[in-house]
Amino acid sequence: MTIRAGVYGATGYTGLELIRLLAGHPAVSIAFATSETSAGQSLRQSWPQAPDVPLVKAEDAPLDAVDAVFLCLPHTRSAPIAAQALARGVRVIDLSADLRLDDPAVYARWYGVSHPAPELLPVPYGLPELGRERLHGAQCIANPGCYATSVLLALTPLARAGVLVPGAPLIVDAKSGVSGAGRTPKQNILFCEVHGNFSPYNIGRTHRHLAEIEQVLAAANDALGPVIFSPHLLPTDRGILSTVYAPVTDMAAAQEALRAAYAAEPLVEVLPVGELATLAHTVRTPRAVLSLTSVTDNLLIVVCTLDNLLKGAASQAVQNFNLMFGLPETTGLWPVTQAQESL
Repeated sequence: MTIRAGVYGATGYTGLELIRLLAGHPAVSIAFATSETSAGQSLRQSWPQAPDVPLVKAEDAPLDAVDAVFLCLPHTRSAPIAAQALARGVRVIDLSADLRLDDPAVYARWYGVSHPAPELLPVPYGLPELGRERLHGAQCIANPGCYATSVLLALTPLARAGVLVPGAPLIVDAKSGVSGAGRTPKQNILFCEVHGNFSPYNIGRTHRHLAEIEQVLAAANDALGPVIFSPHLLPTDRGILSTVYAPVTDMAAAQEALRAAYAAEPLVEVLPVGELATLAHTVRTPRAVLSLTSVTDNLLIVVCTLDNLLKGAASQAVQNFNLMFGLPETTGLWPVTQAQESL
């Protein structure tokens, strides 16, 4: 079986990683890739290690030549293309924020604009380890945010097990490499601004990934307290490390809930007691790694690390694609070799 795929937004960091994975996927043929600024060129001209894929503008992308599309586009730009693709029988994996929130009013509140295609909602949320049953054969999947993936892997099994203290705040101290800010030049991510620096941003309850985090947690347990989410910019190219402070009612049950949730997962690992998750465990791999530290009888620290461009975006999209088309979930993903590194 060969599945024809198109990639919108192929010259961003996520798009480049996705193209690289799809080029090595045994069941995929890349039919087109889009870029508004580099149309008419080869993808290799945007990134020397990329496959030699010609780039076209989104409006010229031949939807009739594909079975599925990946949308690596900014919010508000993805949903209209998703609607066009679905209307023509093309399956969609959206890596933007447009389809992650079930309620268009919540989207408008967090993103400051009306939802561009509210008729598409709700869409299955594509975090396979927490709900792959909705992804098998899906026509459309919303790929989670990178921060949200790390936080939800840490907290959702605890919420489902009912071991989080009802109403207690859940504090998340998270860090991301600079590639999480995208490839468009901005002053705060220039080398001279980032090198030797370490800075918080959108702290407290203002980061947009908080909306999808709380949506998923509320579906798991409606008695939870607020999530206090404080992201930081690391002076590294990639990787996410989220430290989650979880008040629990039963420490043994909490740790067992996390171990049991991921015991059979090929791409999520819970480390043995005494080991701490680091970026080195996961950067340039499609995995997430968690470590568990008991501070007191009722406070569990969960550290979750992942690669923001892979498990936080492109490789998770391929996981979802595999489930969508009935392929083994790790097809084209594991192991990721040194030759597949792009940054």
